[in-house]
Formats: sequence, structure tokens, C-alpha cells
Amino acid sequence: MFAVTIGGGQLMATPDVCQMPTPTGPVPVPYPNIAMPTMGTPPAETVLVSGAPALNLQSEIPMTNGDQAGPLGGVTSGTIMGPAKFTQGSQKVMIGGSPAVRLTTPTSQNQNNAMGAVLVPSQAVVMIMS
Repeated sequence: MFAVTIGGGQLMATPDVCQMPTPTGPVPVPYPNIAMPTMGTPPAETVLVSGAPALNLQSEIPMTNGDQAGPLGGVTSGTIMGPAKFTQGSQKVMIGGSPAVRLTTPTSQNQNNAMGAVLVPSQAVVMIMS
């Protein structure tokens, strides 16, 4: 699978169930949750993949999008637009001293309110196979 960098790509989690206010009280509504690796911090500054710093298991994307219509927050996290974190990395490839992350790596988004994965590659040259 392709290595994840700050050069682009997309993480997707669905459903991100958030509370929607109604006249009869809050109603849980499923929303998509999208995170962009371009916001990933901290990247491995010394490891460039296709000219962009690579991300690793310690990297986090501080803000996600897609669930703003549920202003009362996620049913689990109580937040909207919460951070996205990678939950699993390569068992054999290290980037910047931490396991590498790649296309299809599982993610936790909106502060553990939705589980997802890296679904759009950042680049299509360097593959991490294990």
C-alpha cells in the first residue's frame, strides 16, 4: 500500500453519529467524517516521499470535517471536528522512529467517535508492503 504523506490524500470514517437538535430533543444522525493528511502533525521532516514529508503512527490530524451539522457533538466523544489518529502502523517499516502508515491504515476520527481508514492515497510511487 502507498505511504501516507502531507502531500494529499484523504481519511474517511462513516458513520460519525452526532447529536442534532430538534424541538423534541437531540436526535442521533450519521454523518461522514473526513480528514486531510495535509494537516498531519508532526510529519517525519527528514523522510520525504515523492517530495513530501511522510506521516507515521505518532502523527495526528488535528481537525476533521463533515459532521458540523450535528452541533451537539458525537454520541461517544461529545465533539465535532475532533482529531483523527492512526490506530495501526506497519510492523516492519519505521519512519522517523515510529511505524509507517499507508493506504488502508485504520483510523479513529472525531476523538474516537468514528472508526475509518486511509482511503485516498497521498502519492502513488512508494509502497509499504508489510
